[in-house]
Amino acid sequence: MSITNTEGYFLKYTSLVKEGDLIDAFTQQDSVIKKFVERISEEKSLYAYAEEKWTLKEVLQHMIDTERIFAYRALAIARKETTTLPSFDENNYAAHSNANVRSWQSLVEEMYAVRLSTKMLFNSFNEEMLSTIGNFSSNKGDAKTLGFIMIGHVYHHVSIVEERYF
Repeated sequence: MSITNTEGYFLKYTSLVKEGDLIDAFTQQDSVIKKFVERISEEKSLYAYAEEKWTLKEVLQHMIDTERIFAYRALAIARKETTTLPSFDENNYAAHSNANVRSWQSLVEEMYAVRLSTKMLFNSFNEEMLSTIGNFSSNKGDAKTLGFIMIGHVYHHVSIVEERYF
């Protein structure tokens, strides 16, 4: 993976991905996502482990939102966008997500749909597109690494949920 100016922050995600092949890594994670979402009931989905912490619905919505944002970044970079792509405030997104009034099942279905779309996007990229470097927030990185970050981000949140919510 080639990513510059981001090792400190994004290493916590990329280091969680054991596969070297991006498409294989996406495929291997399918069962992890399935086990994760099936473990949570509608009743449990409104649980937050502490005051001011996200509910499980908000965590899943955050995972969906982040995947969409990083997929857009990967698409823009693969298409050789020269503009620096903006950052986002995850807490602001969560506060305005409306996740807690949605059903758990609707969020699960959206997660599956977003992941399928992400996999199709990355399958459409050739090696040149995957290795194109672009700017996002105050970082530089290639489209392929953004894919690995997305996978690691899911592992990161699954681990947090396992540790703090169960």
